[in-house]
Amino acid sequence: MPRGLWALPPLAVLALLFLYPLALVVQQSLTPDNGGGAFDAYAGVFGSRAFHDALGTTVRLAVGATLGCLVLGFTLALIIAFVPFPGARAVAKFIDVFLSFPSFLITLALLFLYGTVGMANGLVTGFTGAAEGPFHFLTTPWGVLLAEITYFTPFVIRPLLAAFSQLDTAQLEAAAGLGARPARIVRQVILPEALPALGAGGSLVLVMCLNEFGIVLFTGAKDVTTLPMLIYGKAILESDYPAACVVAVVNIAISVGLFGLYRVVSKRAGA
Repeated sequence: MPRGLWALPPLAVLALLFLYPLALVVQQSLTPDNGGGAFDAYAGVFGSRAFHDALGTTVRLAVGATLGCLVLGFTLALIIAFVPFPGARAVAKFIDVFLSFPSFLITLALLFLYGTVGMANGLVTGFTGAAEGPFHFLTTPWGVLLAEITYFTPFVIRPLLAAFSQLDTAQLEAAAGLGARPARIVRQVILPEALPALGAGGSLVLVMCLNEFGIVLFTGAKDVTTLPMLIYGKAILESDYPAACVVAVVNIAISVGLFGLYRVVSKRAGA
């Protein structure tokens, strides 16, 4: 059998499970319910305030969470890799397990801690006798940001630990022997080696934050509408399927573009 024929079954499965549903989404975005022009739904969505607000909120949260993950992930990876402490290897293995957790579990944990009836508010009200506690940030963009940073930071730590394991310790010893302080060693020796891993981890986190739905939904942040939440609202709550498909097409286009950037960066990083 020619080798080219072996590619037909996986291509057929790919077309059936992915390309066909994607084509249906694009077709629906071009087929308004009112029978208007093909791009009427696009014009209506692009001209709406809700879409502009959702796009801006999505980008701000994704960029903010990515920056937070990069800073926190780099700091934690430095400690795990270069600061000897009991259980460092166990912590590194736990990070691998953490990557398999669904995002809503982290959000539920934060709700138990800082929710309206969470432990932190319960301690305050029990001690002071106040009617309610002071912690209400989980239902704001700051709560979503905290949950996303908490959940996605391990996706930055993992490639950094792999990069640090390849670092020549002789460079660190030579720099320390020449009298360089730890901050200078990190800035001039470790950071340049970590930049490709930071780029790969950061671009991956950016893609996932742009498409995150569960965290925003479970925090109950009513004033936080991202593109996935807008798709949910248009399709489920308003039954406006053409508008929902238009937003989905935009979301897919952004995600595919950023995923292409991630593949380029991760390839240079050797991931």
